Amino acid sequence: KYFPFGGLQRNLKEIATLRAAAGDRVFIYTMDWQGERPRNITIRVIKNRALTNHGRCEIFHAQAAARIAEDNIDCVIGFNRMPGLNIYFGSDRSYKARRHGFLRRLTARYRLFAKFEQAVFDPGGDTHILAQAEQQKQEYQRAWRTPEDRFTMLPPGIARAARASADSAAQRKKIRAEFGVADDQLLLLLIGSGFKTKGLDRALRAVAALPPPVKNRARLFVIGQDNPAPFAGIMKRLSLRSHVAFLPGRGDIPAVMQAGDALLHPAYRENTGKTILEAIVAGLPVIATDVCGFALHITKADAGVVTRSPFNQQTFNRQLRDMLLSTRRAQWRENGVRYGREQDLYSMAETVSRIIAARCAQGRIA
Repeated sequence: KYFPFGGLQRNLKEIATLRAAAGDRVFIYTMDWQGERPRNITIRVIKNRALTNHGRCEIFHAQAAARIAEDNIDCVIGFNRMPGLNIYFGSDRSYKARRHGFLRRLTARYRLFAKFEQAVFDPGGDTHILAQAEQQKQEYQRAWRTPEDRFTMLPPGIARAARASADSAAQRKKIRAEFGVADDQLLLLLIGSGFKTKGLDRALRAVAALPPPVKNRARLFVIGQDNPAPFAGIMKRLSLRSHVAFLPGRGDIPAVMQAGDALLHPAYRENTGKTILEAIVAGLPVIATDVCGFALHITKADAGVVTRSPFNQQTFNRQLRDMLLSTRRAQWRENGVRYGREQDLYSMAETVSRIIAARCAQGRIA
């Protein structure tokens, strides 16, 4: 499903736009498309009314495969795992590698998703896999024994516009005024769709555990496309309603990050975590779990704190407290801005575009 503020969706759109600009006929097959449709790209929305998620995926794949044949496609790039792909853009961790009990492995859901994953990663297959994190590649290789030469490691792919701007002070003042956050308050951010996976419950508990003088100054803004209702109970129990606000996805996230004091990203699982890198280069200190593929950049940049596995809520609470009280926050900001200037964190889409062009140049491969 496409919506404008998802990291995977932004990757898809950027890569597709590059190939269309290069002269390719580009088609996107999706269950849903929200937002503006790009020029020179054909969007095929394929809806179905199956009652389960795996049922919808199975029907979508069958219908998409038929449309792909009708459209005379040369190269099929998948942003979700399914049979029939020439190239898979690795957006998820391995489904097979997760802990599944005996009974769950007997379900139709498990069988379908394991079958779709095997179609991409089976050692006898020929789908080329674009991996965004080393731990992701290693996990798939342990699960399926996929040969090394089937993988290409990609550079990160954040927008250069994410970097701290020359007018960051003005941006900070503007956004904080919009949010109603005073200069002496602490603006904490949790950004991303899928609040449960991003660890919003962990973030809420950590904010509630702050010492009263710090908690009284803290405001947590949760920004993304998801339903906040499941978290109403925990917010009520922790007396956080006056400390937390929910906002829909928005297009000025770099400016929002420059207004913040810390990004909280205690994800349960996260293949990469593009938000982490965007925060680093914007000069926003980050506290994130080490399950995120891009958490390693926090350490490389010295731009925040990484919470090690297995996750411990008390440890995370203490780390957030120490972070907000630390005199190092200004240094973390400077380190992140410098890292954004010195490292190649921006060329993922161009790299993928070149790989697609090279494989299509070999002749019709779908």
